[in-house]
Amino acid sequence: MARGIASKAPKITAPRLSPVRLEELQDDPAPDFQPGARYDGVRFSRASADGRELAGADFAECDFQGVSFNETQLRGASFRDCILAEMYAPVFTAARSTLRDVEIGNPRWGSAELYESGWQSVRIDGGKLDYVNLRGAKLTDVQISDCIISELDLGSCTATRVALKNCTIGTLDVAGARLKDFDIRGTDFRVISGLGSLAGLVIDDYQLGLLAPLMASHLGVVVA
Repeated sequence: MARGIASKAPKITAPRLSPVRLEELQDDPAPDFQPGARYDGVRFSRASADGRELAGADFAECDFQGVSFNETQLRGASFRDCILAEMYAPVFTAARSTLRDVEIGNPRWGSAELYESGWQSVRIDGGKLDYVNLRGAKLTDVQISDCIISELDLGSCTATRVALKNCTIGTLDVAGARLKDFDIRGTDFRVISGLGSLAGLVIDDYQLGLLAPLMASHLGVVVA
């Protein structure tokens, strides 16, 4: 009599997120944002950095409340132990930037150029994002929850312990990406590009049903 072989449930490691705790902040009602400058322990409320050149700026233990970053040049900028709430940026340019221990609440991004950036312990809650370019980025311990994203481009990125929870995504592009513990269970998506790079993706049964015909077509399998 043949015996069934019990398979062990796969071990999935969730993002390891460090809570951001900010104390004794100094309010700056009219900040003079400058490229390459360092800002430590500052609270920015309803300020505007629109169109400013902030390449290489370093923000540590800062609180951004309702700050506008439209067409701000943040290439190579660093955000460490920061909170960004109600962030507004129809055009957001922060290529090769660094985010570490950062919480982003209810952002409104249009076109976000974040390619080749480094994210570690980053949490995004809520918000609406149109196009997010994270091509070639390194993402470690990242969680995005309850967010609407029209297009998320993760081409050629390295993503470890990343979770998309209860999100709605139009197009998810993972072509050439290296994924590990990349959990999208509970997230709705319309299109996934880069079917040859799905190793390391964690999905639920419903999503498997959506992916099955796409995978069959990709592999040349005929379902008759």
